[in-house]
Amino acid sequence: MFHEFLSVATLIGIANSGVRLATPYLYAALGEMFGQRSGVLNLGVEGVMLMGAFAAYYTVYIGGDPWLGVLAAIIVGALMGLLMALISVTMQAQQGISGIGLTLFGVGLSSLLLKVLVGSPIGISGFSTWKVPGLNSIPVIGPIFFEHNILVYIAYLLVPVSLYVLYRTTFGLKIRAVGQNPEAADSLGVRVNAVRYGTVMLGSAMAGIAGASLSIGLLNIFQENMTNGLGFIAVALVYFGGWRPLGVLIGALLFSTVNALQLWMQVLGVPIPSDLAVMMPYLLTIVVLAAGGQRIRQPAALTKPYERGE
Repeated sequence: MFHEFLSVATLIGIANSGVRLATPYLYAALGEMFGQRSGVLNLGVEGVMLMGAFAAYYTVYIGGDPWLGVLAAIIVGALMGLLMALISVTMQAQQGISGIGLTLFGVGLSSLLLKVLVGSPIGISGFSTWKVPGLNSIPVIGPIFFEHNILVYIAYLLVPVSLYVLYRTTFGLKIRAVGQNPEAADSLGVRVNAVRYGTVMLGSAMAGIAGASLSIGLLNIFQENMTNGLGFIAVALVYFGGWRPLGVLIGALLFSTVNALQLWMQVLGVPIPSDLAVMMPYLLTIVVLAAGGQRIRQPAALTKPYERGE
C-alpha cells in the first residue's frame, strides 16, 4: 500500500492535484491582498465566493457559456464588494464584524437561491481540461503543470500581474501609500476612500472568480456551503504571504498540496484516521501562521477607518 502511495504516478497525481486545488485560494487571496494593502480587511470572502460560485453555476445551468458564468461571478462579487466598501469605508463600521455579516449573507442567500431556482444540486458541464500543446508532453513537469482548465492557468498568471500592478504602477503606489499612511497619501492628492473602494471591489470580484473556479472549474456542481471555510483560509494566506503575491502563491501551493496529499491518502486507503487526514491542511495553516507571526508586518492602516480632517 505504501509502495503504491510512493510510486511516481501517485506523486505526480498529488502534485497535479495540488496545482489545481490552489486555484480558488490564489484568486481569493490575491484579491484580498489588494484590499488589505489599502487598509481594508474583508472577512466576507467566504460569502462572496459562495455567491460567485452560485452565479457562475446558475448561468451555465440555464444554458449559458462558462465564460458568461465567470462574468456573472465577477459582477456579483464586485457588487458585494461595493456593499462591503459602503459599510466599512463610508459608514466606517468595524471591518471584522462587517465581513462576517457579509459571509453570513452570502451563505444564506446562495443556499436560498439554490433551493428556489434549482432545487437539488445538479451536475453541469463547466470548463474542460486544456492540455497545453507541446508542454504537456514534457516528462513529469507536463502532467503536473500543463493539464488543467483555463481558469487554473489564469490564476497563476495573476501572480506576476499582481506583482506588476502593486510595484510598477501608479495605482499600486497609491494602494501601498493608502495602506501605510492615509493622511500622507491624502495630503498628496490621493483619494483615499476611492482607492479603498476600488481595491475592495477588485478583491471581491476576484473572490467571485474563485467561487466560479470551484463550481464550473473544479467540481462542476453547486452545493450549500461548498467553500467549507476556503474564504477564511484565503484571508490567512494573505498573512502567511506577508501581503506579497509570491508569498501568497507559496502559501496557496503549500496548503493545496497538503490537502491533495490527504485526499490521495484516503483514496489509496492509507491507514490513517480520516478525520486526522482532513485536519492536516488546517493544522498546517495554524502552525505556519503561529511560527511566522513574529516576522509579519501588516500594513500600518489595516482595519483603521480614515476621515479627512482627522
